Amino acid sequence: MENIALICVTHDPSGNNIDLLKKHAPLFSKLYRDCYICVSDETDLALIAELESSEFHIQIIKKSGVANARRAVVEFGMSGHNEIFHYCDFDRLLTWFENNEANSEAELEKMLETANQYDYLIIGRTEKAFRTHPKEWVETETISNKIFSLELGKEADVTAGSCMFSRKCAELIILHSKDMMTDAEWPMIVHRIGKNSIDYLAVEGLEYQEKINGYANHMDESDKWFGRVRLCYLISESAMNTGKTHN
Repeated sequence: MENIALICVTHDPSGNNIDLLKKHAPLFSKLYRDCYICVSDETDLALIAELESSEFHIQIIKKSGVANARRAVVEFGMSGHNEIFHYCDFDRLLTWFENNEANSEAELEKMLETANQYDYLIIGRTEKAFRTHPKEWVETETISNKIFSLELGKEADVTAGSCMFSRKCAELIILHSKDMMTDAEWPMIVHRIGKNSIDYLAVEGLEYQEKINGYANHMDESDKWFGRVRLCYLISESAMNTGKTHN
């Protein structure tokens, strides 16, 4: 789409997403004017090579957590001249492309066509898409989303790994983002510090698919639950605190 850049991040040491990248490569150039990705330095070299042969601008960064990677790709995307950015975790976008039942391409096109209507758009999941996730995700993210929604004054699923925002909002994010998780922090920066409007859209495409998103299969059940509880706390803390003390 004209003037819209995709920005995304990936950490894929096993190269799990090579085939999906090859399969869906034409969609990236069809939907976005530019595509930027920050790739961890531990990512499989074959996947990096495939990205290099695609439409992506690539920046390889040291693995230091998803929040730092997300901040890095916002800065990387700002090196171009696009006015609107669609952020999506790379595996989430591939899942969206794979979700044929949701007519994913049409859903994405419809969303991107309205991009200039928003300062900041939280892209969440329909109830159907949300319920495809593992139980430990659903129960903990329900708490994070509730706390965020109470703070914002609007119901929103903020933990789906996707959002869309203007260049003005990107500048705010670069200036103020510092938390260990960005899901709630970014919209609260835009809302509380920038005094910009926050909108919300629920989509079918951001469902969970085990073969793409099931990165923690090797973990014990208690470790999976504890990890998700920790994320719930960090995201909720950002919702509670970000921007409240800003003058």
